[in-house]
Parts: sequence; C-alpha cells; structure tokens
Amino acid sequence: MKDIKSIFRNLEKKLKQAKWFEDDWEIYNRGPYLQLYKSSWHNHNQGGIHFETYIEAPQITQKSFPICLHAEEDCPSRSEFMQRFLELEEERIKGWKGYQIIAKDHHILQKTLPLNFKNLEQRLYDELSQLSKLESSIEQALQELGS
Repeated sequence: MKDIKSIFRNLEKKLKQAKWFEDDWEIYNRGPYLQLYKSSWHNHNQGGIHFETYIEAPQITQKSFPICLHAEEDCPSRSEFMQRFLELEEERIKGWKGYQIIAKDHHILQKTLPLNFKNLEQRLYDELSQLSKLESSIEQALQELGS
C-alpha cells in the first residue's frame, strides 16, 4: 500500500501553491487526515468550519473515503449558519457531481470517492480546490450572523 501520509504531505504543499490559497487559509494535517479552513472560521481547535478529508484504516477497508464540509461545535449559531450557507450555495452544490447535502449535526455536505491510488493526490487537490469556491458564501453567512 502507498504511504498515505506522504500523499497528504504532498497535497499540503500543492494546496499552499494554489492561486486561490492566500495568507488566511490554514491547513491542519495529521498524517492521513487533513482540514482546510480560513482563519475566521472558528476552527482554531479543529472544531469549527472546515473542509475535511481522511484515509484511515476504515476507509482503506471500504476502499472509499469522504471529502466533506463540516461546521462543528465551535461554529457560532451552527444551525443558523448551515441554513444560511445552504440558502446561498445549495443550487451550485447540487450541480457538482457526487456531492450530497447532508445538513445534519455537523455535516453540511460530503462526496465519497473511490480509493484507488492512481492520481490520488491530484484528485484530492481538485476536490479541495472546487470546495474552496464556497469560501465567500461561508464568509457571508458568518458575517450575516455576526460571527
């Protein structure tokens, strides 16, 4: 099996070189697990708003893994945030192949990808780059809620 940790290290480097990746984007990378978020998204303890993906033992067994948008317990007015965010972005997300809007607990949306190692790093980069397009609506929803 390929080294997942090295794929995630290379992914982090690639994200930091992306045209859209600016100073206030942050990455939390602990091996086979990565969060991507903006500094204003209340995610200082990894419990706010973030894009997340991971490939750990259960995902290897299932031969699939998720890429998600979460709003966890540190997100102020979480249910109101999720509702406002989806008002802004639901139509666009519905047009994205494979993405499901969950809007339950801390899960906002998710796409499950098959785990094959061909171009895995590039596929992760492409998905996170696409999700980064949701940045302005996340910022807008937080701002409207006074967060």
